Amino acid sequence: MSYRSGQQSAYRQPHGPGRQVARHPINSSTAKPDENGYTLVHAGKQVRFGPVAFWIVVGTVTALGMWSAATATYFAFRDDVLTRLIARQADMQYAYEDRIAELRAKVDRATSRQLLDQEQFDQKLEQIMRRQTALESRASAMGAIPDVTGSVRAPSRGAAAIEPAAAGIPKPSPISDTAVFVAPPDREARLESRAPILVNAPATKAAKIQGVGNVIVRLQNSLDQVERRQLSSLTSVEDSLESRARRMRGVFTDLGLDIGQLEAATPRAGMGGPYVPVKLPADASAFDRQLYRINISRAQVERLNRTLALVPYRKPVVGEVEFTSGFGIRTDPFLGRPAMHTGLDFRAAAGDPVRATANGKVASAGWAGGYGRMVEIDHGNGLSTRYGHLSEINVKVGDVVKIGQVIGAVGSTGRSTGPHLHYETRIDGEAVDPQKFLRAGVRLSAG
Repeated sequence: MSYRSGQQSAYRQPHGPGRQVARHPINSSTAKPDENGYTLVHAGKQVRFGPVAFWIVVGTVTALGMWSAATATYFAFRDDVLTRLIARQADMQYAYEDRIAELRAKVDRATSRQLLDQEQFDQKLEQIMRRQTALESRASAMGAIPDVTGSVRAPSRGAAAIEPAAAGIPKPSPISDTAVFVAPPDREARLESRAPILVNAPATKAAKIQGVGNVIVRLQNSLDQVERRQLSSLTSVEDSLESRARRMRGVFTDLGLDIGQLEAATPRAGMGGPYVPVKLPADASAFDRQLYRINISRAQVERLNRTLALVPYRKPVVGEVEFTSGFGIRTDPFLGRPAMHTGLDFRAAAGDPVRATANGKVASAGWAGGYGRMVEIDHGNGLSTRYGHLSEINVKVGDVVKIGQVIGAVGSTGRSTGPHLHYETRIDGEAVDPQKFLRAGVRLSAG
């Protein structure tokens, strides 16, 4: 192929003049450029190409050559390239799997924390419900004791208090009511039915959970205060009962009376039933043990009260006590001579009510010499009282009278210089100073 300009003969000329050479066509292909392109001659055939087509063919051949060289180079080094690509892909896959595992671990930890928080919340709520039930039973037991209450008051609402409706926690109602805790809806839901919590939980949700915990803490503190108040009330009642029992026994000791004899003489109301001893469990709580002691002390006080009802330590007239004459030796108002005064003279107006100073039965009711109109009440076990100078009598012999019952009215009958009440206390028929009994009554009531 030739690229020289101008036309060239297809036949070679002889070298020298006068020599003829046979003309033979060239067997190889020849491209002959002309003014408008290139001509490819092969075996007597001509193919004419334009400049664009020619250079396209040349460019294509060149590109194919370069592609062949690149392919050869790729196949020569493809193992290293593939190895690096596979390693990179493996690194990316491992990093992705590690990230997934890390996120899954975070979700598992968050779910575990939620489950743990849910279990702790359930346990605390169950504990509060058990404590409220225990306080309710304690309040019922304390209700049998006079002047003792054990109701649960609702927690005070401070500045940091959260409304129970917003927090999902009910407030404790008074124990005397029948209301009980209602489990919040969140407690009945199963953790498996919930969508996994986000790793980055909103701050408002965390604040809400913290608020629920604060409400539970406040409920526990409120129940603690109620329990302390109940124990304090029991302690006060126990001390009061023990003190009163000591004072009652002191009355019998001061008066020289036999408690056993008086208890035997105390009339009993209609009651009975099989004997069932009280058994205190070995694992009884401090509240139960204290309540047991209180019940024993209360039973003793009631027994002493029934016995003391036969002891005339109260005043026979209402109002301030003012004596016009005491017990013992005095100057007789009619004779002006020393004489034994066997009772107390209470200053009172004519017609004032006279009351029995203890339970008993009327042994005498009528005129009795110097006593004038007089009532005598037998209190049993040798104790008796007399009420003299009455203007009227409201009872008759054999009547059973109670403490404070009106038995007559103040007067000036019999050997008397004016309206007053002559009051006597006798043991086995012998007159004793009534002030001894009255002072014992004052000490007993002062406690």
